[in-house]
Amino acid sequence: MSKEVCIQTPVSFKDISSLEIGDIVYVTGTVYTMRDMGHERALKMLKNREKLPFNLKNMALWHCGPIIRQKNDKWEVVVAGSTSSSRFTQLTAELVELTGLRCVIGKGIMGAEMVNAAKKYGAIYLISTGGAASLYANSIEKVEEVYWIDLGMPEAIWVMRVNRLGPLIVGIDTRGNSLTDRTMKKVATKLDQIARKSGVDLSKTYVWWPRQKTIGSEKFYR
Repeated sequence: MSKEVCIQTPVSFKDISSLEIGDIVYVTGTVYTMRDMGHERALKMLKNREKLPFNLKNMALWHCGPIIRQKNDKWEVVVAGSTSSSRFTQLTAELVELTGLRCVIGKGIMGAEMVNAAKKYGAIYLISTGGAASLYANSIEKVEEVYWIDLGMPEAIWVMRVNRLGPLIVGIDTRGNSLTDRTMKKVATKLDQIARKSGVDLSKTYVWWPRQKTIGSEKFYR
């Protein structure tokens, strides 16, 4: 049975160690946004033994390129939705290793490198809902700071104070379990059952598309 919890940043391993894939999570506290160029600059600095202007240790990183306007002397969030996280798999895994980053928020799947990093260093990946940028923006209380604005609005590092950002679903837990892997195995098993019931031989290719792909020891068609 999935549980529903709220975690507060900064996040300790104890705070997230009991979470399991499929659990529903809300995040309160400080969250940092980061996209492609932010990952690249941060990792380049770290590998050159330079200090980042912000501290990601035990914090939450959001794969998000928000739309923000300046009102008087303050920044105001218009919308803030997650961008697809699959392309950040290796980059974010390196950040987890090098900074002590504890919680990653994004959209869609993340691959084996992130699964391994979450298990080795005690981190989690939380999946947000695509197309819910207005909903998530309502959870942002204020913009506390911005770094690297020279990269452009969506690529800058926005430091946001959030209150119950969510709902988010645990996609990767600290034991290295992946919601994507579990779901794909269930799909593959169900397809095998349907095929056997229908008299379809899955060892044969009946059409040129969809092509057969292998997931672990299971076969999956997409």
